[in-house]
Amino acid sequence: MTRHGQLIGIGEDAIAEYKRLHADAWPGVLAKISACNIRNYSIFLKEPENLLFAYFEYVGTDFDADMAKMAADPETQRWWSFCEPLQRPLESRNEGEWWAEMEEVFHHD
Repeated sequence: MTRHGQLIGIGEDAIAEYKRLHADAWPGVLAKISACNIRNYSIFLKEPENLLFAYFEYVGTDFDADMAKMAADPETQRWWSFCEPLQRPLESRNEGEWWAEMEEVFHHD
């Protein structure tokens, strides 16, 4: 299992819509997240900086293949078409990232 932390901005005027969408996340999208070996997925909001922090655990054996499978899913693509316009990717993110992947520097069970 690998833990992932990711960060992205959100427009101040988009927060209410983002919360509304995620309060009623689509069952097909949730099923695809699980089918792609993601567990314990959470998104946190930090205001007034308007940052979203995502945490999840990956329990599969080929992260890139599972992420490609998720990205190819039509229902997930439709979900992203609603969510992505609300998000503000960080300028410091790595090439090819939407959410900026973070380095884990400490963990304690």
